[in-house]
Amino acid sequence: MIDSSIGKKTGYHIRTTFLKVFVYIILVIILAIVILPIWLLLVNSTRSTTQIQLGVSFLPSKYLIWNYKYLLGIGVDMVTGFKNSVFLAFSTTILTIYFGMLTAYGLKVYRFPGSKFLYNMILILVMLPMQMSIIGFYQYMSKFGLTDNYIPLIIPSIASAGSVFFAKQYLDSILIKDLIDAARIDGASEIGIFHRVMLPIAVPGMITLGIFSFVASWNNFFNTFIMISSTSKFTLPMMMQLLQGDVYRKEYGAIYLGMAITIVPIMIFYAIFSRFIVSGIAMGAVKE
Repeated sequence: MIDSSIGKKTGYHIRTTFLKVFVYIILVIILAIVILPIWLLLVNSTRSTTQIQLGVSFLPSKYLIWNYKYLLGIGVDMVTGFKNSVFLAFSTTILTIYFGMLTAYGLKVYRFPGSKFLYNMILILVMLPMQMSIIGFYQYMSKFGLTDNYIPLIIPSIASAGSVFFAKQYLDSILIKDLIDAARIDGASEIGIFHRVMLPIAVPGMITLGIFSFVASWNNFFNTFIMISSTSKFTLPMMMQLLQGDVYRKEYGAIYLGMAITIVPIMIFYAIFSRFIVSGIAMGAVKE
């Protein structure tokens, strides 16, 4: 009997070890599939067009400065595009987080006639793509003289339906109404409760929402392409359309460099704050 139980335990450990090794192998393969294209993009940004056409290389070359000078030579000012993208991304992210949480807090805490209807309308807006209303939106902004301006790209983030939906789902899981009642008994104002009670406990969810909003704003090409016409106001995604080069010869090294400059900030931003996504999901999954 003892030998039989030992044999079963040994077999169990062997199967468990084999399963772990198999899972690790799959994870390594997935990691390689994800990282390899990004690494090749970064490497190609340091190579010349001739080297790129000769084949794949995993080692950087010496044409990084030349590629950047070529971008400047064709009027692609990546520094200006970077500053514009940073300004738009941070502006929209801050407004999206604050007003998204504020609206979700109102829908969660207060009960008023039409609150359910309002929330259902928000759900409908989440499912509607922006492209459906872009013509009317452009005409509306044109009447106010706000074309070729950042205002139409920043102010609408106050009424982001997607951010309200996300914030509402998060607050449904973590918000404890007893804290709000206790703050009211202590004499705190309603707006004070929002700032001093709700926001501190919703930090993981706010950062998660901020990451999604920042990435969406940074990669936003369609809206900026419609609203912005001045080259000096182009964002990095819009700068990419200037990387076509000559009709008969394309400088692929410069194109890869422009793409690298566009995506590297997003990678750094995500690497810094990605741990808050896990934290936000974990906190949102626990409900008292």
